[in-house]
Order: sequence, then structure tokens, then C-alpha cells
Amino acid sequence: MKIAVDALGGDFAPEAIIEGVAAAIKAGLPDDVTLVLIGPEAVLTAQLDRLGLTNHQAITLIQADEVIGMGEHPTKALSQKPNSTISIGFKLLKERQIDAFCSAGNTGAMHVGALFSIKAIEGVIRPCIAGFVPQIDGSTAVMLDIGANADCKPEMLAQFGELGSIYTKHMFGIDVPRVALMNIGEEEQKGSLVAQAAHQLLKESRRINFVGNIEGKDMFMNRADVIVTDGFTGNSLFKLGESFFAVATQRGLKDDFIDRTNYESIGGSPIIGVNGNVIIAHGISSPTAIKNMLTLAIRQVEADAHTKIALALK
Repeated sequence: MKIAVDALGGDFAPEAIIEGVAAAIKAGLPDDVTLVLIGPEAVLTAQLDRLGLTNHQAITLIQADEVIGMGEHPTKALSQKPNSTISIGFKLLKERQIDAFCSAGNTGAMHVGALFSIKAIEGVIRPCIAGFVPQIDGSTAVMLDIGANADCKPEMLAQFGELGSIYTKHMFGIDVPRVALMNIGEEEQKGSLVAQAAHQLLKESRRINFVGNIEGKDMFMNRADVIVTDGFTGNSLFKLGESFFAVATQRGLKDDFIDRTNYESIGGSPIIGVNGNVIIAHGISSPTAIKNMLTLAIRQVEADAHTKIALALK
């Protein structure tokens, strides 16, 4: 298994990225896993030397001279910078030289790069980004979309329910995941016209276990294993949830559940609905976040969820 990481992606790259790789190795990687670092070899070698990881058997370096900045236009940057870390990462993923590609760099470039290289799974209307939402009982729910599609048609939301259900089944071992639609009320007729239409499509689907609408107050209460929403609402809710840890820290509060709202605890969010494993991390990612993102990538490769989704949509 080869997990590639953009060594120049993120506000604190390359130091935080390489330190995260070092932490993952120290924590113990499976014997069959190789971490592929994409970036300027001289820079990466210097960082690895600093951490005592020179010529480590679990690390491979791939040369890349350019980086796509956080403020650059995704499509334009990908075409103008073929030697960027993100462009080369997707080239390797498309050629199946790696099993997953992770980056804390430009989110738009990661999403566009996935669509242009490994492409959407046949039958997927729009790939989406999934977020992991801690539940009060210690379990985890998958929420999608959390930012790729700000405006969604009912058919897209209904398909998010199906994509999320398959992903959750294989990532978390839940045979029949509960799928819920985020809305402004539990009643069937509540919400926007889009939400009402999506509710009917989800209700009529025989491929999922739809349990109805949930509200914002239910987000952490283990009412569902899969939470369906548009990217605008999902991003807003997800980032609100992530703020709990910062607020608690500022107020000197310590709680196991609140700790799980820390963005570092999972480390990244997968793009669901493409022909491969792509993980996007926060631009502010710390070494701990990078370490956990790599752990997530390994789990996702093992689960092979994207192949299961492709088979289900045939």
C-alpha cells in the first residue's frame, strides 16, 4: 500500500507535514505501507535528516518543484503548474502508482484535480466531501456534503444518502446505516422545496435505511449514521462543531466528547464518489492532524469503499 502526501500543502508545510509523517511512523505503520512524499527532494531530505529519518524504508520521495497556493484559481493553477505537488499526486493516483493521495493544500485544486484525473464514478451526479461527526455515545456519523456543492438539487442529496451509506458500511462496519436528512424540523413537509423533494426521494429509496429528518440539535445525539445535507449547510455546521474545541480550550474546559470535535482528531475529509482515495486536510494542519490523516487514508484503502460504490451504482 502506498499513501502519498503533498509535502508542500498547508500553512505550515513542509515542517508540519514531515513531522506528521514522523509521528505516523513512530506510532507504528502496517508493514506493507509506504509513505510517498511529494515535493522538492532537497527540501524533504533536509527535513527528514532533521528528524532522523534519512533513507527510512517506509518513505519514498517524488520530486515536485511547484506548489499551488491557497489563493490560486484551482483549474488555472492545475493547467499552468503540471509540476506542482497536487498535479503530480493526481498523476500518480491516475496511473495507480499510489493507493491514496492526501493534501492540506488548496481544497479547490484537490477537488478539481480529482474530477479531472481519476474522475467521478460512473453514475455519480456530483462527488462530495464527507466529514466525520463525533456522537455523544462515542460513535461517529458521516456528514455529506461539507463543502464541495453549495447548491444541490434533490437528486444530488438523495444520492449523497446512498454514497454515504455505502461508505459508512465499509468504513465503520455498520451493516445497515441509518440515513437522515438535515432539516429545520422532523416533519416530512418541513424545510425548503429542495429539502422536501429530497426527503421524498430518500424515503422512496430501497437502497438505504432512511430514518427521516433530523435538526441541528440532533447532530451529535446518535440519531443517524449518515447525515445528508448540501455543501453550504454542511460546511457551516461542521465548522461550528469544530469550534467547540477551541472555545472549550480558551475557557479551560476538558471533556472527552469535546476533544473529538478538534479537527486534529481525524485529520482529513475524503472526497466521496470518485474513482480513488483522496483525502483533504485543513490548511492549518498540525503534525498530529497529518498523522491522523494518514491513518484515515490507510483505513480507507483497506475498506475499498470507492470500488464498492462503483459496483452498487452499476
